[in-house]
Amino acid sequence: MALFFHFGPNTFTDSEWGTGHADPTIFNPTKLNASQWIHVAKEYGFSRVLLTAKHHDGFCLWPSEYTDYSVRSSNWRNGNGDVVADLAAAAKDAGVGLGVYLSPWDRHEECYGDTLRYNQHYLAQMTELLTSYGEIKDIFLDGAKGEGEKNMEYFFESWFSLIHQLQPSAAIYSDSGPDNRWVGNEYGIAGSTCWSLFNRSVIGIGDIDNDPEYLKQGDPFGSEWVPALCDVSIRPGWFWHPSEHPKSARKLLEIYYTSVGRNCKLLLNVPPNSSGLISSEDIQVLREFSELRRSIFSHNLAASASLNASSTRGGIRDSRFSPYKVLEEGIHTYWAPEESQTKWILYINLKELVSFNVLQVQEPIQMGQRVIEFHLEALNRDGLWKRVVNGTTIGYQRLLLFPKLKSQYLKLVVDKSRAEPLISYLGIYMDPVTILNENVSDKRSATYFNGTQFLRSTTNNSSHSATM
Repeated sequence: MALFFHFGPNTFTDSEWGTGHADPTIFNPTKLNASQWIHVAKEYGFSRVLLTAKHHDGFCLWPSEYTDYSVRSSNWRNGNGDVVADLAAAAKDAGVGLGVYLSPWDRHEECYGDTLRYNQHYLAQMTELLTSYGEIKDIFLDGAKGEGEKNMEYFFESWFSLIHQLQPSAAIYSDSGPDNRWVGNEYGIAGSTCWSLFNRSVIGIGDIDNDPEYLKQGDPFGSEWVPALCDVSIRPGWFWHPSEHPKSARKLLEIYYTSVGRNCKLLLNVPPNSSGLISSEDIQVLREFSELRRSIFSHNLAASASLNASSTRGGIRDSRFSPYKVLEEGIHTYWAPEESQTKWILYINLKELVSFNVLQVQEPIQMGQRVIEFHLEALNRDGLWKRVVNGTTIGYQRLLLFPKLKSQYLKLVVDKSRAEPLISYLGIYMDPVTILNENVSDKRSATYFNGTQFLRSTTNNSSHSATM
């Protein structure tokens, strides 16, 4: 998870898309404290932050040599301030990764619309950001532009080449990557099927004809590895507005399930206010969100389980690929079945009756994304296996939520996979906050939670299939 900081003249003009002509002296965050922003990120579980170093209005939060429209022209710190420098220093001290957003669309610069001149201008400003503030972990750019604006051809490949030259380890985000792709909406909802595999040639940066379903789901036949990123704001707008209020912690938890829980990175926008601080009500929601996650995921109910598998690569005497590897945190150890099998099952004995309603599964993505379909079964009081929930892709992490049940014996069954399935982690948890309806009158019916399908019951030992 990462925090996004939308900040600039819009914060002071109560607007979302600035005109590029607001008086720069309006920017005056007298209490700006970048260390507070970083403390909030680190305290509540966000390992990276991104700043709108330049939004569409063209105002630069660093004293760029290539424009007269920046913090240098403001009254803040008598024109001697540098928001990017403050944030970079605070992030470095705290061990938090720093990223920047540099808007391609610029409503202030007169050269915008002149393809060659503006691309040179953009590369010059990108060079300033990538050479003056230490390591940059993320570069965020998009093709956003209002209707009726000047036509511009962006030299994206030249931009990417410069970034790779100046910050080789930085991840570049745009609609189509090359490193992270947009998920296709700003609600924090990925597809219930979400592949990191992708074909970048199918999606154009800023193209209004892009297929949102392709962005949400990815492509199992894709030739490139471009995981999806879910960007969403804690408030209705992206910039701070005095009349707006943050989403609830429960809403953020729901977003967590549909983003982080669907093989995506969550980029949550928390805009600083006009004083230059994260608002106390936003901090309170982030604190509650962190406490909710901790209360659910701090203890894996399967941590002491006995495990078995339909097969293990190298046999049961070879511990390298043992089923117990799925109880070791991280993706670098994993259970692997024997090759050329048609049955892939992990058997879990929790050793006592346990109540739970969340399944966590991870794949070792350094070995690729493999699982196409899987499901969880539980042994009920009548000694019959009950299919609890169906899932499709896993990837780095999959979280599935279903109505609470109590059982001691479980089976994780991989139904379909692109190659031998590899499972690096398995977790069983109880979410006491998100309660799904358990009183389903028709036992044959399926109920959905944000694209996750759970099945209330089966009446025999045969497999219960359903269409996602």
